[in-house]
Formats: sequence, structure tokens, C-alpha cells
Amino acid sequence: MMEGLNTAEAQEKLKIFGFNELPSSKPKSIWLIALEVMKEPMFILLISCGVLYILLGDYREGIILLSAILLIIFITFYQYQKTEKALEALKKLSSPRALVIRDGKEIRIPGREVVPDDIILLNEGDRIAADAKVLDTINLIVDESLLTGESVAVTKNVQTDASDSHGLVFSGTLVVQGKGFAKVFATGTKTQFGKIGISLQNIEEDETRLQKEMKVLIRNLFLIGIFISIGIIATFYFTRGNFIQALLNGLAAAMSILPEEFPVILTVFLALGAWQLSKKNVLTRKPSAIETLGSATVLCTDKTGTITQNKMEIATIYDGQEIVLKSIFHEKQNQISNLVVAAHYASRKDAIDPMEQAIYKTHEAIISHKKSDHKLLKEYPLSKELLAMTRVTENVTENSISVSAKGAPEAIFKLCKMNEEETTKHFSAVHQMAEQGYRVIAVANAAHHKEQLPDSQHEFDFSFLGLIGLEDPIRPEVPQAIKECHEAGMQVIMITGDFPATAKSIALSIGLHANKGIISGDELTAMSDEELKLKITKTNVFARVIPEQKLRIVQALKANNEIVAMTGDGVNDAPALKAANIGIAMGNKGTDVAREASSLVLLDDNFASIVSAIRSGRRIFDNLQKAMSYVLSIHIPIIGLTLLPAFNTSIPLLLMPLHIVFMELINDPVCSIAFESEQEEKGIMQRPPRDPNEQFFGGRKIILSVMQGFLLLAMVLSVYLFSKFQEYPEGEIRAIVFSALLLGNIFIILTNISKTRNVISVITERNPVTIPILLTAIIMLLLIISIQSLRNTFNFEVTNYNHFIPSILGAIGILILLETIKYFKNRSIQNKKSFV
Repeated sequence: MMEGLNTAEAQEKLKIFGFNELPSSKPKSIWLIALEVMKEPMFILLISCGVLYILLGDYREGIILLSAILLIIFITFYQYQKTEKALEALKKLSSPRALVIRDGKEIRIPGREVVPDDIILLNEGDRIAADAKVLDTINLIVDESLLTGESVAVTKNVQTDASDSHGLVFSGTLVVQGKGFAKVFATGTKTQFGKIGISLQNIEEDETRLQKEMKVLIRNLFLIGIFISIGIIATFYFTRGNFIQALLNGLAAAMSILPEEFPVILTVFLALGAWQLSKKNVLTRKPSAIETLGSATVLCTDKTGTITQNKMEIATIYDGQEIVLKSIFHEKQNQISNLVVAAHYASRKDAIDPMEQAIYKTHEAIISHKKSDHKLLKEYPLSKELLAMTRVTENVTENSISVSAKGAPEAIFKLCKMNEEETTKHFSAVHQMAEQGYRVIAVANAAHHKEQLPDSQHEFDFSFLGLIGLEDPIRPEVPQAIKECHEAGMQVIMITGDFPATAKSIALSIGLHANKGIISGDELTAMSDEELKLKITKTNVFARVIPEQKLRIVQALKANNEIVAMTGDGVNDAPALKAANIGIAMGNKGTDVAREASSLVLLDDNFASIVSAIRSGRRIFDNLQKAMSYVLSIHIPIIGLTLLPAFNTSIPLLLMPLHIVFMELINDPVCSIAFESEQEEKGIMQRPPRDPNEQFFGGRKIILSVMQGFLLLAMVLSVYLFSKFQEYPEGEIRAIVFSALLLGNIFIILTNISKTRNVISVITERNPVTIPILLTAIIMLLLIISIQSLRNTFNFEVTNYNHFIPSILGAIGILILLETIKYFKNRSIQNKKSFV
């Protein structure tokens, strides 16, 4: 076993050479952020209003508006920093991982932590982390097309001289076959890949459907805002004759119409949503996956390591005559020793595969004699044509050759050239073991005395030794997760390479309805696409499936208009992962190719984490929709109060630019942080998947939001008319109307933040952000009304605090009405569910 570096040496080299990564763009400075912020239409309007007030001699109003810009830049910078930290953490998580030898042990570390002189292990499907010199190899073939442009993969050997490039492997290239050991000599910018200057920052994701939809909505509202603002300026000027006041009113109208919160909300939700998913051991590689999670109708999952613990042990052995249980292995040692020894020699040394590790442990436990020194002469790898592998080893001590094979029972039976009677007899034992949920492999050996080794496994004269039944315990949380999927209206399909009887036993134990039918890999090959489309609707288990067949399963499901989430870990899984609506790669046992083709990476390879991600995806989507609806609702009364004075000269200016800015300072953090941090709705996993063809913000949702906005506008106007009837001063009417708008806004937030819980639950249950923001808004309102200098700044006047009672009652009335509508709506939904 190679020793590699020790931890102290690795840390020292990391300090000297730095991280194994390419330079990325520097974080934006506060000045660059300020420049970007000021390019936004809302802030251009703010500056225009501030300068206009100063030119008119109203320095206090102008300075406050310009100061508000600094405050908004600070909030934007804070949100940017929070988003950047989330993305930086995700970048570290998504860094390719490398298997290295440290302190004499094999450990998997982030690729960025590989240092010169590290010994890295190369396995099929790995993306090589650094430039390295090959030390040992078994059939190592590397695809260097990313570096050289050559499509033909290159065979790698141990380097014979310094000019031999076949003895070197390079960062970013891909192992397509075999395995090997290599010693790193260059990392980061010193690698061939680094010299080309390819950077992660150059890779840009396409816009998602949601982003495109939001862009169209914002553009349309922006155009509407321009036309309305021009109309208001003209109307105000011709009805009142004051151009400066008309211009101010027009700018205020433009500020009230522009939904500048939309892009902020979308950015923050997707970034923080991805970060929260990573805390649940799910790494988001594509933002579109967050949108699609709530729509998934079918979840296709591997068995080994995802449903099971990937910790195999030999539970039973069939010696050709009888089945021997683990509890009596030592008593039957002589009877099963030849089989165990052959299985051991048919497995790779220092194996990572759990099955081969289980064989090694059993060999150690029951074979007491001293192990001979065996040297590998040749390996015949497992292939999709023959699911068996053969290893030819030489006993150096005894100068003899052993030929050992293990693999799928039907493949070993074929190698042993069994007749029909023998095949039937041994298949009976296979079925008996498989029905207990064991993974069954067969073992055979052969003698070889010739100097020349044959080209094919079939040329050996194999003798059948028996069967091994391996047990991989089911993860305890899986049955509950399967139940949640079924309750959420999702079909779960288990895909495994196991024998059908084994697959059925495991499926039934985790709550899958395997009795619906099982399709084997051979049956899948024989089916037409149309036949598969029909049968897949009634099938929950696929057995004896090879990775390439997963693509057909995905295509058949998508042809049935299903939204498919598919797990995978190997190189051959990549096409299926890419074709699936949500490709989910394994983080631990998965290959880099699979991870690159996927939308999500499962950091703990746990099925329950997938279900947790679907739950989180639904929550994120719900909260994003609620935030957007709220933004549209609250803009309606602001627009209404800005427009009315332009068309009715008897109505004073009720909302000025400063009032709108104050409202925005409440709305922005509420939309982008409070809604995002809100917990999931009740019964979120008891409802069917969302229709992917349904618009995120369709006509019905827009109408409901607009109606809610008009309801608030009607309440505020009622308060205005009452105050005017009471002949309060203009400044006091403005203060009362603004208070009604602000309190109504707060109560709309409280009722909209959850669709299923009432306002009391929202206040008492956890949301660490919402209540502090709203309390701050109320305190600020009280200070503005109470302190004379602040009243003057906001053009308010107060003669009697009792005059504000209608504002409070109106806001409470809005809350009671919306909560009543919510109650009856939820009750109607519950009644429908009960009826069904």
C-alpha cells in the first residue's frame, strides 16, 4: 500500500502552492455595487426627485431622499454579500472531489485541496484533479478531448522516460476505463488546464423559464409606468398649472408603478434556496432545478447506497448442494472455503466496492491459514455483454496460477457451460436466496497451465463453486420517505442491477407496490418504445438493468408527460441524468461525469435527502409566489393614491416620493428575506405535484393580487373620505392616510405569509425575520407621528391622536376580511379532500 503524504506535509504544501483552483473574478466592491444600483430606474427616479427638491429650495426633503439612496445601496450590498457567501460555499461544495492517499489511508477530499506529491487514485468516471505522473495502472484509458480536442481516448502506462506523455495524466481530463495511481506534480494555474486560463466564472447558466417570465412582466409594467407617468404629468399640469409639482407627481407615480423588487426577490430566493438545500445535503448545480422540484411526478432511484446503506456483508453461501447461513460459516469452513478463496481472488485488492469489501472481511474471518502472495497477471473486466469478471493471479510462493470468476449467476452459469438440468437446479437456489432480499452472485474457478492467456473469459474451463448472498441493509428512513412521495402524488420507481426476486423483496419492504409488475433488463431490450410507454405506467421496479437502459426509461416516462427525477452515479448514467427533468448525481460514490450532467448532487447519497429536497423545492416555490403576489398587491394602493390627485383637483397630494421610499424600505426586506425564510405550508407533501405548464404568475394569480390591492386602496380611500368629512387639516389627512396604508400593508403581509395558517399562528410560530421587520416599521411610524421634526419632514400634521383610530380600525377590518376568506377557502379544500 502506498503511503502518500501525511496531513502535516499536505497542509505545508497547501500554504506554499495554494489551492488547486483557477483564479476567479474578485467580489464586487461597494463602489461597483453602488454604480449598478444607481443604473436601476427606481434609483434614477430617486436622484431626480432629490435634485428637484434641492433646486426648489426644499433642502431637507432633497437631502433625505438622497440619503435614502445610501440606505438602499447598503441594503442591496448586504443582500449581495449574503448571496455571494452562499454561492461561494456552494462553489466549494461543487468542486470536483479527489480520492487521495493521506497518512497511508484512502480518503476523498475536495479537488481544490490536492497538492503536489499527493498520490491520487484514478477510477472509471473520475475527472482528474491535477497534473500527475502515472505510478501504476490497470487498463487506464483517459479522454483528453477537453484539453487536446482529440476525440480518441488515450491509453496510459507507467512513464518510462521524461518525454513519454502516455505516462502523464492532466487536470480536467476524464478516466473512461480502468484504474490507476498517479503522483501529482502540478496544481492550479501550473497545470496544463490552468495555463489555458479556463475559469469557472466563464461558465454562464441559461436563463430559466421563471427568469424569462419575470423579465417580460417587469418590461411590460415598466412600459405601462412610463405611459402613465407621462399622462399624469400632462394631466396634473393642465388641471393645476404647476409644472414642477406635476413633474414631482409624475416621478412619484413612476416610482409607485416600477416593481423593482422582482429581480431582487428572484436573485435572493434562488441563491438562498440553493444554500438551504445544501444544508439538507443536496447541492444545486442548476437554478432551474429549484423551479422543477415541485413539479416532479416520478422519482427514479438506484437501490444500492441510496435506498440501502451500501454496507454489504455476506449473509448466506450456497456450495452447490445446500445453503449455509452466516451463523454456521465456521462450522462449515471446509465446505465453503474454496468458494470464499475464489471469490477473494476474483476481487480487486484494496477494493472500494462494498461487495468486494464484504468478501474480503469474510475471507479474513473464516480462512485461518496464512495467505499466499498472489500477483495479478490479467483481469477480464465486467461488460454489458457478460456480467462477470475474471482475474488471473499467480501464487508467487507455490508458482501456480489461479483463475477466479464472479458475477451474475446467469453469466457464471454460461461461463461454466452448464447443461439445462444443472442450470435449473442452481437457479432454484438463486431464487430462494433472492426472495430473502439478498443480492446473489455466483463464483467459479478454473485451472490454467499454458503460458499464453486467452483473449476471452469464455476460453477457460470453469467449474461452478457456488453462490454468495449479500445483504445490504435498508436505510431506516426510506419507508417513511417513500410514503411521503406517494402522499405527494409522486410515483417512485426503483432501478437496480439485482435479480428480480431480490428487487421485489426489497421493494415490498420499503413500501413499493412491486406486485404491480417487474420489468427486467432483457424484457426492456425486447420491448418497443410504445410497449414500454404503456407498461411503465404500471411498473415500480426495474431489475437487472444496465446503466444505458436508464435513458430509455427516462424517455418513456417523458413521452407520457411525466416530470422525471432520476438518480445516477456512473459514467454511463450521464445521458439519463441529462435527459431527466431533474438529474440527481451521487456525491459520495458518484463520478464527476455524472455530477456534471446533473441538476442536483446528493452529498450523502440518501434517498430521504431527495424527498427532503422536493419538500424544500415546494416551499421555496410557494414562498416565491407569495412574495411576488404581495409586491403586486401593495403597488396597487400606492399607484392609486399617486394617481387620484392628478385627476381630481380637490384631492391633495397624499403620497410624496419620500413616503414611497419609506414604504419601499419596508417592502424590500419583507419580500426578499421574510417571505424566503417562512416555513413550509401545512400539508405541503399531501398535495399533487404542480403543473409544469402552469404559468408561475398566471392571469388568475394576478387578478387575485390586484383585487387584494384594490381592497386595501378602498380601505385607505374610505379613511381619507372620513377624515376629509371631519375637516381635518391637509397635513393630518396625509398622516392618517399614510398610517392606514402602512398598517394595512403590515396586516396584508401577516395574512399572505401563509396560505394555511391563521395570523395568530404566523405571529406565534417561528419566523425570525418577519416580526422584527414589522415591529420596526410600526415603531418608525409612531416616531414620525410623535416627533415634530420628523412630522415636518414627511409633511404631516397631528392635532389629535384619536383621529388615527379609523386607520387602525380600517387595517384591522382588512385583516379580518382576508383571514375569513382564507379560513373558508382552506375549509373548502379540506372538505374536498375528505369527500375524495
